[in-house]
Amino acid sequence: MDSSTNSQNPAHSAPGIAVGNGLEPGKHTPSDTSIAVADLIDGHAHEPSADPGRGGNESESGNGNGNKWVTLVAVCLGTFMLLLDVTIVNVALPDIQTALKSSFSDLQWVVDAYALTLAALLLTAGSLADMFGRRLLYVIGLTIFTIASFLCGIASDTLLLQLSRGLQGVGGAIMFSVSLALLANAFRGKDRGVAFGVWGAITGLAVAIGPLLGGAQTSGLSWRWIFFVNLPIGVAAVVLTLVKVGESKLEHSPRPDWLGFVLFSVGLAALVYGLIESNQKSFSDPTVIGALVAAGVLLVAFVVVEALLKQPMFDLSLFRKPTFTGGAVAAFGLSASIFALLLYLTLYIQDVLGYNAFQTGLRLLVLSGGILVTSTIAGRLTERVPIRFLIGPGLLMVGIGLLLMRGLDASTEWTHLVPGLLLAGFGVGMVNPPLASTAIGVVTPQRAGMASGINSTFRQVGIATGIAVLGTLFSSKVKDDVMALVSGVPGLQGKGAQLAAAVQAGQVGRVAGRLPANQRAKVQEISTSSFADGLNHILLVAAILVLAAGVIALLTIRTKDLVARGGD
Repeated sequence: MDSSTNSQNPAHSAPGIAVGNGLEPGKHTPSDTSIAVADLIDGHAHEPSADPGRGGNESESGNGNGNKWVTLVAVCLGTFMLLLDVTIVNVALPDIQTALKSSFSDLQWVVDAYALTLAALLLTAGSLADMFGRRLLYVIGLTIFTIASFLCGIASDTLLLQLSRGLQGVGGAIMFSVSLALLANAFRGKDRGVAFGVWGAITGLAVAIGPLLGGAQTSGLSWRWIFFVNLPIGVAAVVLTLVKVGESKLEHSPRPDWLGFVLFSVGLAALVYGLIESNQKSFSDPTVIGALVAAGVLLVAFVVVEALLKQPMFDLSLFRKPTFTGGAVAAFGLSASIFALLLYLTLYIQDVLGYNAFQTGLRLLVLSGGILVTSTIAGRLTERVPIRFLIGPGLLMVGIGLLLMRGLDASTEWTHLVPGLLLAGFGVGMVNPPLASTAIGVVTPQRAGMASGINSTFRQVGIATGIAVLGTLFSSKVKDDVMALVSGVPGLQGKGAQLAAAVQAGQVGRVAGRLPANQRAKVQEISTSSFADGLNHILLVAAILVLAAGVIALLTIRTKDLVARGGD
């Protein structure tokens, strides 16, 4: 970007969050501190606008008593804890599945419960922070997240774990919504750039070591320690925040859009519930039909309400800007493809190929390493290259990478995945740094909070719906394959449904152990082949999705839409 854009981006190389400050008269920016949450995965840190950019009478107040460097430590501790939890959970899922005897849909909810609450609460949490104080909300978020981590660690059944993960999402949404705003309030001038740089390095470190550290904890101790490790970090962050972090808030902050919040939250939850339940039942099941119909009605009502309200949670007029729409599509497509697929890739590496959590974490470093390498390069290229030529090709690289991972069969080794994982990582690294610009770059600073929050919400919705949709397709394909393969094996006729459920639940060994010795090898072959075929199927679907998102990004994202550039 040119220098005018760069004046609002002091930390281009820092992977991170986009924050926008200020309010536009007559419009409700849900939060001065709304942030591009999903851009934490090697994204782009954007500095909030200075006070002169605020609209109306919404002036900033603060006590000025905080220590800026301790504030940096407190924010970095919280962010590090959050990102570790995001990346750790995937590698621990097979162990959780075994310990709690979880079904395939149970595992989907372990991930989606977090993503759903995070997506639903992000914008509203930012509004509450502006009203009641960002330090206060940050402490509340830290406390909720830490308590939820403890509950996750002691969970005795899958339902308690799912509920606790949802509570983690509540705490995470609050923390995400204020983190960079706390730094922006504490630092000025060159020190602000240093702070964002340190924060960006910490986020990058968490992303890189998360799978490895999670694998080590799961394999060396227990899956419960991926949650218990948050307790001392959370307590330390709370103490530091209470003692040394200064408070800040808006003196005349608008009220949150509670009606929009309820409609969006319940509608999204109903949609994901219907999709996940269709795994175990079918799309013709009355419960599934009811959930999907309710989701459609609630989400349509949400759009109508947001269009009519004077102070909406989602300003739908933003979608009139092609660049904003293209960025939202790119955010959704990226999350619904490669990030949603991580659940199924992890299950494949552990349940089918037989690697433990630590070994799986080592192998997933191929993906995170690719992200880290190109995110640094892409962050610098945003100064010189139109962002659509980073985002569009990056998404296309992810799609090609997913296609390269296909071709799995019963004899495939993990090295087959390496070229695709590496190329997909390179693609993600190209997309994330400039992606936030498609949101905050097309609006005035007064509307940047809402714009970045909407883009972030699309990322979380992409993960939640992507896991649900891909899981439905995966389950259907596995069941069809297993039923077809067992029909021709003497002694296995009539056991297809049982074996298909075992394949999804990672319990093939237990089922095979109850069969005669001459049938065990065949059962193992059928299960491996059907799982690989199911994964091939959803890799293709995810590739088509992200390739389409790449094309849309190339066609819609335009330099002339960027406010800082004016037009060309």
